[in-house]
Amino acid sequence: MASENSIEIEGVTKRFGSFTAVKDVSLSIRRGEFFSLLGPSGCGKTTLLRMIAGFEHPEEGRLLLDGEDITRLPPNERKVNTIFQSYALFPHMTLWENIAYGLRIARRPSAEIKREVDKMLALIQMEDHAYKKPDQISGGQKQRVAIARALINKPRVLLLDEPLAALDLKLRQRMLIELDNIHDEVGITFIYVTHDQGEAMSLSDRIAVMNKGRIEQIGGPGEIYEAPRSSFVAAFIGDTNFFEGVVREEIDADYNRTFVEGLGEVVCFNDKNIQVNAPIHLSVRPEKFRISRDRPDPNPKHNVLHGVVEDIVYLGSHTRYWVRTGDYRLSINQQHGRYLLDEKPVKWKDPVYVWWHADDGFMLEHYSENDEQMMTLPDAPVAR
Repeated sequence: MASENSIEIEGVTKRFGSFTAVKDVSLSIRRGEFFSLLGPSGCGKTTLLRMIAGFEHPEEGRLLLDGEDITRLPPNERKVNTIFQSYALFPHMTLWENIAYGLRIARRPSAEIKREVDKMLALIQMEDHAYKKPDQISGGQKQRVAIARALINKPRVLLLDEPLAALDLKLRQRMLIELDNIHDEVGITFIYVTHDQGEAMSLSDRIAVMNKGRIEQIGGPGEIYEAPRSSFVAAFIGDTNFFEGVVREEIDADYNRTFVEGLGEVVCFNDKNIQVNAPIHLSVRPEKFRISRDRPDPNPKHNVLHGVVEDIVYLGSHTRYWVRTGDYRLSINQQHGRYLLDEKPVKWKDPVYVWWHADDGFMLEHYSENDEQMMTLPDAPVAR
């Protein structure tokens, strides 16, 4: 019986001299899945992709493709194709000839080549550009041709190494939609390497977040964002507010009370069963807060703080507030479900109440040195 997994990575380690790029990584990628390897520069994601492609070989562990051990197979004997940041199109060939190249090398019949190239041109919606040269088309069109050329040999897996990095923002956004459509159309496994969390979140069925050669968490975009398992993941995926605290007491099986220095006691959802007296981080996303001049109605699961508005930025779909409360400076997003011109908006220097439901914060074990470095980045602020 064929495995439901397209790629299986078992205990893989890769070193370059004294530097360990990938450390004992194990994961399974399902057949037909759009799977992303996400993380900062130097985390090991590209090295892992190159091992799947056959350009690097692990010192330990093995890799399987559809159940077959490919750990030591050379790249040309693996049914995978790779797309890099540089499109690597032949400048002297037309787009039609570029796409046909792989089939011609394989000495496929002319009729088959024509049929398959025309099919690929239709897939990437570039039939009208078939006989142009690469220097006559845009960057986004070149990327589509590179994808068609990689797909025409019918690989079992398509590897994409930061394929949109060279494109401008609007073109990247269009290409994300096109990549998703192409994946749905061809139905093979895509493995996508990126440091851009937005790309990974919008495209992926599942994401592996990598840090220092290891996998911190694997899950769907919603799970990774809403239920991070470590301070690193919470900081790297989107914005969050971090509070440092110590677990004081257990309220019941699901909740406990945590003391946050400079803030007081808060109620926390304890999904990770962190024990009393353990130091923790509490992560609360900016959009989970509510803000008002009026004190909210009492609720045993609401954590209510009083503070002063320090900054306001109106962003159309929502407004971002920075509120000083105790020792913390909170980042808060308020969505504009309905904008009423006769309402008196919260203003700079206003005293306000801010609150969040205990279910909307995530307790995380106290961060490592790597997490602390991550939390200093502009898009991952500590709420201090």
